Amino acid sequence: MSESYRDLVAWQKAKALALQIYLCTRDFPRTERYGLSAQMRRAAVSVPSNIAEGKGRHSSKELIRFLYCARGSLLELVTQMEIAHELEYLNQERFERLKRMSDEVGKLLNGLINRFEVQNERAS
Repeated sequence: MSESYRDLVAWQKAKALALQIYLCTRDFPRTERYGLSAQMRRAAVSVPSNIAEGKGRHSSKELIRFLYCARGSLLELVTQMEIAHELEYLNQERFERLKRMSDEVGKLLNGLINRFEVQNERAS
Protein backbone atom coordinates (compact mmCIF):
# COMPACT_ATOMS: atom_id res chain seq x y z
CA MET A 1 0.00 0.00 0.00
CA SER A 2 1.23 3.52 -0.81
CA GLU A 3 2.51 5.63 2.04
CA SER A 4 0.32 8.39 3.39
CA TYR A 5 1.55 11.98 3.45
CA ARG A 6 1.59 11.60 7.24
CA ASP A 7 4.30 8.95 6.83
CA LEU A 8 6.61 11.38 5.04
CA VAL A 9 9.28 12.75 7.37
CA ALA A 10 9.29 15.95 5.30
CA TRP A 11 5.59 16.50 6.11
CA GLN A 12 6.13 15.70 9.81
CA LYS A 13 9.06 18.12 10.10
CA ALA A 14 7.27 20.81 8.05
CA LYS A 15 4.23 20.58 10.31
CA ALA A 16 6.47 20.85 13.39
CA LEU A 17 8.06 23.95 11.87
CA ALA A 18 4.65 25.49 11.21
CA LEU A 19 3.64 24.90 14.83
CA GLN A 20 6.84 26.58 16.03
CA ILE A 21 6.21 29.56 13.75
CA TYR A 22 2.73 29.95 15.27
CA LEU A 23 4.18 29.85 18.78
CA CYS A 24 6.95 32.34 17.98
CA THR A 25 4.73 34.82 16.18
CA ARG A 26 2.45 35.03 19.23
CA ASP A 27 5.12 37.27 20.72
CA PHE A 28 5.32 39.65 17.75
CA PRO A 29 4.05 43.20 18.23
CA ARG A 30 0.28 43.59 17.85
CA THR A 31 0.95 45.91 14.90
CA GLU A 32 2.27 42.86 13.00
CA ARG A 33 -0.89 40.78 13.51
CA TYR A 34 -1.96 41.31 9.88
CA GLY A 35 1.54 41.91 8.54
CA LEU A 36 4.67 39.85 8.92
CA SER A 37 3.15 37.51 11.52
CA ALA A 38 0.27 36.56 9.22
CA GLN A 39 2.57 36.16 6.22
CA MET A 40 4.92 33.88 8.15
CA ARG A 41 2.04 31.76 9.37
CA ARG A 42 0.59 31.41 5.86
CA ALA A 43 3.95 30.46 4.37
CA ALA A 44 4.66 28.00 7.19
CA VAL A 45 1.28 26.28 6.86
CA SER A 46 1.69 26.16 3.09
CA VAL A 47 4.73 23.86 3.32
CA PRO A 48 3.10 20.77 4.89
CA SER A 49 -0.18 21.57 3.13
CA ASN A 50 1.46 21.41 -0.30
CA ILE A 51 3.21 18.16 0.60
CA ALA A 52 -0.13 16.66 1.65
CA GLU A 53 -1.97 17.95 -1.41
CA GLY A 54 0.73 16.71 -3.76
CA LYS A 55 0.70 13.28 -2.14
CA GLY A 56 -3.05 13.13 -2.71
CA ARG A 57 -2.74 13.84 -6.42
CA HIS A 58 -3.02 11.23 -9.13
CA SER A 59 0.49 11.30 -10.59
CA SER A 60 4.04 11.70 -9.38
CA LYS A 61 4.41 14.58 -11.86
CA GLU A 62 1.71 16.47 -9.94
CA LEU A 63 3.33 15.51 -6.63
CA ILE A 64 6.64 16.97 -7.83
CA ARG A 65 4.91 20.23 -8.77
CA PHE A 66 3.44 20.52 -5.26
CA LEU A 67 6.78 19.67 -3.68
CA TYR A 68 8.30 22.56 -5.62
CA CYS A 69 5.48 24.78 -4.31
CA ALA A 70 6.27 23.61 -0.77
CA ARG A 71 9.93 24.46 -1.32
CA GLY A 72 8.99 27.90 -2.61
CA SER A 73 6.85 28.52 0.48
CA LEU A 74 9.72 27.38 2.67
CA LEU A 75 12.11 29.85 1.02
CA GLU A 76 9.50 32.57 1.46
CA LEU A 77 9.25 31.66 5.15
CA VAL A 78 13.03 31.73 5.63
CA THR A 79 13.16 35.22 4.11
CA GLN A 80 10.40 36.36 6.46
CA MET A 81 12.21 34.79 9.42
CA GLU A 82 15.34 36.75 8.53
CA ILE A 83 13.33 39.98 8.38
CA ALA A 84 11.68 39.19 11.73
CA HIS A 85 15.10 38.50 13.23
CA GLU A 86 16.54 41.77 11.90
CA LEU A 87 13.53 43.63 13.32
CA GLU A 88 14.30 41.90 16.64
CA TYR A 89 10.97 40.07 16.71
CA LEU A 90 12.90 36.79 16.86
CA ASN A 91 15.88 36.58 19.19
CA GLN A 92 19.06 34.86 18.04
CA GLU A 93 18.27 31.55 19.75
CA ARG A 94 14.76 31.27 18.28
CA PHE A 95 15.95 32.34 14.85
CA GLU A 96 18.75 29.75 14.83
CA ARG A 97 16.38 26.99 15.99
CA LEU A 98 13.82 27.87 13.29
CA LYS A 99 16.60 28.13 10.69
CA ARG A 100 17.90 24.65 11.58
CA MET A 101 14.36 23.27 11.30
CA SER A 102 13.78 24.97 7.96
CA ASP A 103 17.14 23.76 6.61
CA GLU A 104 16.19 20.20 7.54
CA VAL A 105 12.79 20.52 5.84
CA GLY A 106 14.51 21.92 2.75
CA LYS A 107 16.89 18.97 2.55
CA LEU A 108 14.02 16.53 2.97
CA LEU A 109 12.00 18.28 0.24
CA ASN A 110 14.96 18.23 -2.13
CA GLY A 111 15.38 14.52 -1.43
CA LEU A 112 11.72 13.83 -2.20
CA ILE A 113 11.85 15.91 -5.37
CA ASN A 114 14.93 14.04 -6.56
CA ARG A 115 13.40 10.67 -5.66
CA PHE A 116 10.21 11.27 -7.60
CA GLU A 117 11.95 12.93 -10.55
CA VAL A 118 14.20 9.86 -10.91
CA GLN A 119 11.14 7.60 -10.73
CA ASN A 120 9.48 9.69 -13.45
CA GLU A 121 12.54 9.44 -15.68
CA ARG A 122 12.68 5.67 -15.27
CA ALA A 123 8.96 5.38 -16.08
CA SER A 124 9.35 7.40 -19.28
